[in-house]
Amino acid sequence: MSDDKLRFLPYDEAVGLVAAIQEEEDIDEPDHRILTVYSVQDKELCWFDFDEVMRAVGVNEADAAAKEKVTEYVLRHIPGWVLES
Repeated sequence: MSDDKLRFLPYDEAVGLVAAIQEEEDIDEPDHRILTVYSVQDKELCWFDFDEVMRAVGVNEADAAAKEKVTEYVLRHIPGWVLES
């Protein structure tokens, strides 16, 4: 049996590691947006599909609370493998 289950960093650890969550255009796919996560050392840690995150948190861009909800979601879903690279 494989131990491939994705592990997320504890929220407090993610908060201390993440400096920015930047909405960007996917360079491989025009008209597709991603959320790139950067560390306090300005290192790219991982990225999330913008539309998937918006659906997961149940908001759209026009919602006043969208940024806060998206930030909360991303910080709770930083994969543990970011510490390995």
